Amino acid sequence: MCGRSEGRKDRQGRDPRQGGRTGRTRSLGCAAHDEEGRMASIQVRPAGPGDHADLAALHQREWGGPHVVVHDTRYDLRELPTLVAVDGAGGFAGALVHRAAGGGLEVVSLAATTPGNGAGSALMAAAEVVATAAGADRLWLVTTNDNLRALRFYQRRGLRIVAVDAGAVDRARAVKPTIPYLGEDDIPLHDELRLERRLPAPAAAS
Repeated sequence: MCGRSEGRKDRQGRDPRQGGRTGRTRSLGCAAHDEEGRMASIQVRPAGPGDHADLAALHQREWGGPHVVVHDTRYDLRELPTLVAVDGAGGFAGALVHRAAGGGLEVVSLAATTPGNGAGSALMAAAEVVATAAGADRLWLVTTNDNLRALRFYQRRGLRIVAVDAGAVDRARAVKPTIPYLGEDDIPLHDELRLERRLPAPAAAS
């Protein structure tokens, strides 16, 4: 989770499963550990036209559609660069949407079809590859105060909380009343937390 849904119908939003087959293109990542430490055979590549249906279903499940509101900005996920995770059988396993911002790479949306399948780890590793190749100095994202699972996931992968925007979700709710008052685990939903990890500078050419 990075953005805040404009109209998420189910605040848990974790049960439906999405499948599908995808074409073969250049891979950005492979085997990744899931949260239990198991190995998952996950390949990551840029999204292609054949992924549109799977992406639409994933974003509908997670955010209630293709639009998210984060740090007072509304984004259409269909218009941003996207990485897709594919499992060992060729099935769609998750996606990460990103954008270049202020010298860094922002993860706008990250979601897996099944929690703990290794897709999230593989997608974050691939996003770091993209960020480094683009000369970005950091990988960063925003999540909400209720999303304890996401906070654990990102901090275990080296991201640190660098800012808290108190009332950011309340401001978004004033624009979009469909944003719920209670989030995950019935935690009142009010604030955005920014997490980032600084990336090593590219090695100087000899």
